[in-house]
Amino acid sequence: MSCLTISKQGISFTCPMPAMPNPSSDRFLAILALTLLGAGCVLVLWPFLTALVWAAILASTSWPAFLWLDRLVGERRTLAATLMTLLVTVVLLGPVVVVAAALADNVAELGRAAAALTKEGLPDAPSWLASLPLLGQSIQDYWQQFAHNGQKLMAELEKLAKPAQASALAGGRMVGQGVLDMGLSVFLAFFFFLHGEALASRLRIALERLTGLRAAYLLGIVRGTVSGVIYGILGTALAQGVLAAIGFVVAGVPGAVLLGVATFFLSVVPVGPPLVWGGAAIWLFQQGQPSWAVFVAAWGFFVVSTVDNVIKPFIISRGASLPFAVVCLGVLGGVLAFGVIGAFLGPTLLAVGYRLATEWTATKAAPSAEVESEAEKPS
Repeated sequence: MSCLTISKQGISFTCPMPAMPNPSSDRFLAILALTLLGAGCVLVLWPFLTALVWAAILASTSWPAFLWLDRLVGERRTLAATLMTLLVTVVLLGPVVVVAAALADNVAELGRAAAALTKEGLPDAPSWLASLPLLGQSIQDYWQQFAHNGQKLMAELEKLAKPAQASALAGGRMVGQGVLDMGLSVFLAFFFFLHGEALASRLRIALERLTGLRAAYLLGIVRGTVSGVIYGILGTALAQGVLAAIGFVVAGVPGAVLLGVATFFLSVVPVGPPLVWGGAAIWLFQQGQPSWAVFVAAWGFFVVSTVDNVIKPFIISRGASLPFAVVCLGVLGGVLAFGVIGAFLGPTLLAVGYRLATEWTATKAAPSAEVESEAEKPS
């Protein structure tokens, strides 16, 4: 359509004015496009989200050691990242290898024990069982039904075969998924080590645009909380596992290494270690070794369990002051949500959320001088 008009009065231009863009509609379309793009990225990364978060936690908590290793190898970042990834692999996947080796060594012994139960049934119930309040006599009577009667015991166990098989499959699937997530997180941690400073810088810039100068202060809270929770959980678990294994070796309990590793994994649950050393004490008592049974029970109660009440609060309080309920709910909810790896991931995420919520809802803001000093520190 031409805008030029020729008339008797002369030549004139009569083009219509173009429509002005609507800023609100453009802004809405831009937000919608960014939202769809973000949702698409989350959808793609969702199967690997657990491994990504755990890899970031691993890199964050071991970053001081990585910087020391980087200086040791002459600031060759790729070599330092490779060595650090190998070290993390040994620390995380080493216990899995130990458990597998211990299980392989004890398969024959477990097979012989199962064959003996099938043939001879259970031994006589201990006399002290009837003295337990409320249910002691009922438990002893139920036990005695299967004493020296292997056929009746197998018939009773067949009723539990299908639920036990389903539970075993679910547990095996959970453990396998946890090992897979852990292996993938170690692989991803290599790239966090390699490009960690650039990622931290971009994260800090993004937070500064949202929160201003408080970005460095909040990042410091997150870093301290993550380090405190991870060091507290892993340090306590390692101490309890080693001490429990020492007690089992001294008392002559078979499979002491395997039971120590089991204590390591179960230590993240508040009642986990007593299940291990309590079961070992009962087994020793049944074997006619009451003195060693008392030793294992005392060792577990006064040494192994005391570590959880002393070391864990001390280590966690250095990075973050957290209520016991936060850690406990984080462990249980993390396992339900993420599987085995959630025992570490759950309390960490919940602790970070708790600390940030506490800071945001505090009645008194952080002093400006403290915020400015934190902003000057490298992230």
